[in-house]
Amino acid sequence: MLCAIIGLSASAMCQTNLQVTVTNIKGNKGDIIVGIFDSDEDFMKKPIEGKMAKPSGDSITVTFENLKPGKYAVSVLHDYNNNKDMDRNKLGIPKEGFGFSNNVIGAMGPPSFERALIDLTPGLKDLGIGIKMKYM
Repeated sequence: MLCAIIGLSASAMCQTNLQVTVTNIKGNKGDIIVGIFDSDEDFMKKPIEGKMAKPSGDSITVTFENLKPGKYAVSVLHDYNNNKDMDRNKLGIPKEGFGFSNNVIGAMGPPSFERALIDLTPGLKDLGIGIKMKYM
C-alpha cells in the first residue's frame, strides 16, 4: 500500500529481490533453469524472466532483482541434455529433475499457479525461498 501512496517516482524502493535456493541437485551434467511467472495464463509457458546455472554440487542460488509487488510462481528444471525442455519417458514421467515454489507437485503434470504462488507484498525488500529438486 505504501508503494501506491508514494507513487511511481519511488517505484524502485517498492521492488523486491527474490533469492531462489535450489537444493537436492543430483549430478553436475546439464543446466539448472529457473523461471519466474506472474500469471496463471503464462505459468509453465512464458516466464517473465529466466536464469540458468551450471550445477556444481547439490545446491545453487539465483536472484531475480527488482520485482514489482505481486503474485509469482517459480519453476526449476535440471536440463541434463541442454535441450531447454522437460524430457519424459513413454509413460509421460519426467526423466529430468524439477521443482516448484512452495515445493508443490502436481498429480498429473505441473501444479497449478495458485498452489505454487508466492506473494511479494509492497515494502518487502528481499525474500528468499527454497526449492527441493525432485527426480523420478
